[in-house]
Amino acid sequence: MSVFDDLVGQDTVITQLRAATAAAGAQLAGAPGAGMTHAWLFTGPPGAGRSAAARAFAAALQCRDGGCGHCPSCHQVQAGTHPDVLFVKPSGLSFGVERTRELVLRAASSPTGGRFRVVLFEDADRATEAASNALLKAVEEPSPRTVWLLSTPTAEDLLVTIRSRCRLVTLRTPATRAVAALLTGRHGVEPALAEEAAVASAGHVERALQLATDPEARERRAEVLGIPARLDGMGACVVAAARLYELAEAESKSTTAGLDKEETDSLKAAFGEGATGKGVAKAVRGAAGALKDLEEQQKRRATRIKRDTYDIALMDLVAFYRDVLAVQMGATVELSTRAREADLRRVAQGSTPQSTLRRIDAIMRCRGRIGANVHPQIAMEAMTSALLIG
Repeated sequence: MSVFDDLVGQDTVITQLRAATAAAGAQLAGAPGAGMTHAWLFTGPPGAGRSAAARAFAAALQCRDGGCGHCPSCHQVQAGTHPDVLFVKPSGLSFGVERTRELVLRAASSPTGGRFRVVLFEDADRATEAASNALLKAVEEPSPRTVWLLSTPTAEDLLVTIRSRCRLVTLRTPATRAVAALLTGRHGVEPALAEEAAVASAGHVERALQLATDPEARERRAEVLGIPARLDGMGACVVAAARLYELAEAESKSTTAGLDKEETDSLKAAFGEGATGKGVAKAVRGAAGALKDLEEQQKRRATRIKRDTYDIALMDLVAFYRDVLAVQMGATVELSTRAREADLRRVAQGSTPQSTLRRIDAIMRCRGRIGANVHPQIAMEAMTSALLIG
């Protein structure tokens, strides 16, 4: 067993990280350790496992056996509780300069018991310009035994001055058979369902697991993929946009509701709510400010989750039209929406490759408009109208 076992279809990356882990151990022993550096940038398509790879590497750096997967240190890193690993994942759409300065200050301290002080910064591309400049200073002048592990979809998402100081780790989209094998072997999914989910996810491991284990997620995806065949007039376009919006809203609410309640209950308990005794009432009154801060953080997270949910639905539509284009061009590629083969062929026969490309462009414009804070339902109405016209 190893901390790298969950990295699906990433043999080259695993080899690279194992070599760096060995070099890090050599550095601690006083040798040069030429394969190790203080800053790493993990990139790759959504679902390829950027965060998982970074976390596995963090565990390997802290483990005396190079990431055995069963020692207390490995378990702590994988659980997110290791005292010398700082886990950073922006809850909102951006990560500000003040929080970045606090992070840099914490990262500068020496490890308390581990081998390194590791900062695992997911979605580092969400850092604002000022925050990126603050991060640059830390990466330029690293503290001894501090290692920065940054994660972004592409290297271009970061300032060129930051990425030039990082060693690049590029993950690729896993093969369908590798994702299906993970679902069956690790999560006990029935083989036929695992194959279906792996194909539908187009290599996105987390999405494949969701589709394999959540019937409601499969139903939502099926409804989204049924939209192109239902667009027979402007009225249908408005209805489809409204339904897309409803589906995304419902999914995001179901995702955030449980998280919000758990965090709020934990904070209230920490301030003594429900307890009795001297000073409890004062402590509970003092919780008001903390609760307000928590609510603001939860609102930012909800906005981000909504954006991500809209994006999943829109990318499902992109996948449908990509498959339509493949049918039109006679390409022998795996179709991620092959379960809708009848709709695929009907849409393909009733349009041209040029109109299919225009429809894909319309979906991508919708993504851009939502990202620019256009109301999602309005952006989707413009998109479905463009899908109708072709």
